[in-house]
Amino acid sequence: MSIISLIIKREFIAKVRNRSFIVMTFLSPLLFVGIAAFVGYLSSMKADTKRVAIHDQTGLFTNEFKALNNNNSEYVYHDLSSIDVKYLKDSITNESYEGLLYIPKVSNERELETKIQFISNESPSISFIENVQDVIAKKLTKDNFEKAKLDTLAIKNAQSKVNISLSKASGEESLKGLNEIKVAIGGAFGYLIMMFIVIYGNMVMRSVIEEKTNRIIEIIISSVKPFQLMMGKIIGTSLAGLLQFFIWAIIGLSLMFASSAFFGINATPTAKISPEMMQTAQQEFAGTAQMYIKELWNLPIATILISFVVYFIGGYFLYSSFYAAIGAAVDNETDSQQFLLPIIMPLILAVYIGFFTVINDPHGTIATVFSMIPLTSPIVMLMRIPFGVPWWQLAISITLLFATFFFVVWFAAKIYRVGILMYGKKPTWKELYKWLKY
Repeated sequence: MSIISLIIKREFIAKVRNRSFIVMTFLSPLLFVGIAAFVGYLSSMKADTKRVAIHDQTGLFTNEFKALNNNNSEYVYHDLSSIDVKYLKDSITNESYEGLLYIPKVSNERELETKIQFISNESPSISFIENVQDVIAKKLTKDNFEKAKLDTLAIKNAQSKVNISLSKASGEESLKGLNEIKVAIGGAFGYLIMMFIVIYGNMVMRSVIEEKTNRIIEIIISSVKPFQLMMGKIIGTSLAGLLQFFIWAIIGLSLMFASSAFFGINATPTAKISPEMMQTAQQEFAGTAQMYIKELWNLPIATILISFVVYFIGGYFLYSSFYAAIGAAVDNETDSQQFLLPIIMPLILAVYIGFFTVINDPHGTIATVFSMIPLTSPIVMLMRIPFGVPWWQLAISITLLFATFFFVVWFAAKIYRVGILMYGKKPTWKELYKWLKY
């Protein structure tokens, strides 16, 4: 058995036998489910009711806001137009009301557009102010139509609602929101790669720091080359991570099927709906669902899965080489912080490029360029693949990724072989540059 194989076996066994590794492997899926359930419970809770006082000197808007009280809104409006504004302001100061909507009486309704005030101790939310403005604007518009002797019912009936249907050049019907689904699929795979890189890259770095601090490294390199030791650590840790992800996938699928079976038993509609309406709704839902399933099956699923594995391996090996070099250069995790930011920044940039550029223009210049750059390609390219990527772009991206990996391994090994025997001195970027020239 080769030396690297022995190191891989040693690292793998050391990781999987670790008590924290075993506990988190089986506890993490349960924690995710628990957090998701807790967030769902919090979102279902009704927000605290907020009381808003209205002082409407015009008398035009009181009924408009009272009608909102029946919409299960978190805001409840109280007509206090008969009370002096001064006393209402004192009530707001004492926090009896969330705020005061003051509508003064003016000679010209055009002035009213800029004279209305909302008085409160804290700044209200944007959605609340926009809702209030919308209610007032609709009422004023309706009154202006009536003053101009315009038929408001005829105007309402004349308004059009356009619903554009989508289709492909081949004549097949397409669906709305399909781009968002494609980005979500690619983003999920990209996020898995980023999470794996950060978690297990740090694990490689901590392993090197621990052996360096305990002086075990001095004994190991007496019979092993630094390059072999570094590669063995990277590969051994990656295999332990793959095992953990495999277990998480099994547990996650089991929990999903179990919850579907458990909650699906009593899944009956609470609203009283006629059988005809129910049948129509079910047919429409089934037809739409079939179209979405058909579109999803038309995605390059094989390319997505194969590319995920390839970029998973390439991206992890690339970044783990950086983590191993940093671990060899420092004596503790505190000293490593100055070197970690340049490593994490490309990953964060890739996520932003993916979600803000790929969704709008998956084949544009920015998305294409960043899917070629090795430090960002594992995430950006995976988000582009569901939209269809030419084979030559995939070939160039993968070639650049693995070429960069071999180059990074070469210079990371130079830092590694010097740094693992350096103690008691905090390294700087200048020191690392000197090590590369040795």
